[in-house]
Amino acid sequence: MSANPVVIEVTRGGMIESRHRGAVAVVRDDGQLLASLGDVSQLIYPRSSIKPLQAIQLIESGAAEAYQLTDRQVALACSSHNGENIHVETVRRWLTQIGLNENALECGAHLPRRDEDQKALINSNLDPSAAHNNCSGKHAGFLSSVQHLGLSSAGYIEATHPIQQRVLSLLEDLADVSLTDVPRGIDGCGIPVAGIALEPLALSFARFASGRGLSIERRNACRQIYRAMVSEPIMVAGTGRWCTRAMQAGKGLFIVKTGAEGVFCGAVPETGIGIALKIDDGASRASECFMGAVLSRISGLQDVFKGESKDLVRLPVLNVAGNVAGVVRPSEILEELLDASLQQ
Repeated sequence: MSANPVVIEVTRGGMIESRHRGAVAVVRDDGQLLASLGDVSQLIYPRSSIKPLQAIQLIESGAAEAYQLTDRQVALACSSHNGENIHVETVRRWLTQIGLNENALECGAHLPRRDEDQKALINSNLDPSAAHNNCSGKHAGFLSSVQHLGLSSAGYIEATHPIQQRVLSLLEDLADVSLTDVPRGIDGCGIPVAGIALEPLALSFARFASGRGLSIERRNACRQIYRAMVSEPIMVAGTGRWCTRAMQAGKGLFIVKTGAEGVFCGAVPETGIGIALKIDDGASRASECFMGAVLSRISGLQDVFKGESKDLVRLPVLNVAGNVAGVVRPSEILEELLDASLQQ
């Protein structure tokens, strides 16, 4: 198998200092592959990029309606959040709302992402809790369904638990693939993860975006999740994060979701387009630039990535003093492919 092409370059001064290889699939909701680069049939773990899809069970189970969850909470169910106060306190209130507390979370604890939030915790002589985990919103969503359906909350992260079986089934439906015999793993927050190729993963986001081929109930669930993410982008990631900044700039035109190890997915309802990409070495600086490059070539989105948002496509490399020393940018081969495939 040949190596994936270089899709992202990192410059310093007048020289390319580093290169990132990767692959991308851009798919329409009818299954047409609009653009691809690299091996889009190789199985990858989608990681947190599929949280918007995993949140569908929260709506379809009836839990969101039963507990009168807000857009802020639904967006948090799709998040890989910073662990800022707004994220942590929303999770804690949510758990109280469904009759549980942080002890029910099985995602584990880690420090908040930002230095200032870490310092605030340390200065208060407090240890990080499971609510600080960047996946705690997703887990609160799982637990809401568990409570509403009268299931056991113990072991809700296990592959055999009914909630995880629901998630696997809806992923198969959206991507139109069987995930029965694919490699399986355990995600960073403890839930099961199944291998899937970029092309069907992109299709799942295209169908999520447009609702094509979905039942009325599932289409409405996808619309509710989409509305929540674009109305509360700060809950999906947090202050300064690429996902949040991009959706704020997009003003409802698309959603994006990052995943660990260089995975990124996106959905554009107006054109029924889904995007799935992976950076081979797992670098998030490259996956962010990669997603920005793709979105900025899609009809109706070009103006989103101009002006103050142009650094979402060409990410500045800063030195310790905060001065620009280089740039993370799309490679020539990527730009040529996107221009030829998407700007027609």
